[in-house]
Amino acid sequence: MTERFFLYDDLVNTKTRFVSFMGENQRFDLALIQSDRYYGKMLVLDIQGNRFAIIGHDDLDEEGYLEHAFKLSEEDAEELRSFLRESV
Repeated sequence: MTERFFLYDDLVNTKTRFVSFMGENQRFDLALIQSDRYYGKMLVLDIQGNRFAIIGHDDLDEEGYLEHAFKLSEEDAEELRSFLRESV
């Protein structure tokens, strides 16, 4: 068996917020993880949808980013975007 080659193996402290809210069309169950790892951006996990993205304010302004990352309609993505603007 060959020796495992690690690119990195770090242990970091994080601040995690679990939040669930109901939108017009769907429920959002999220884990928002903050650490020093992603240059001030937050790791957003959609627990029910089994998707995640690293998101900062600049990503929220990028057209179609949330729709693509979380496989959402424009309307649902706008609800998530509105919530994340308050949280990121």
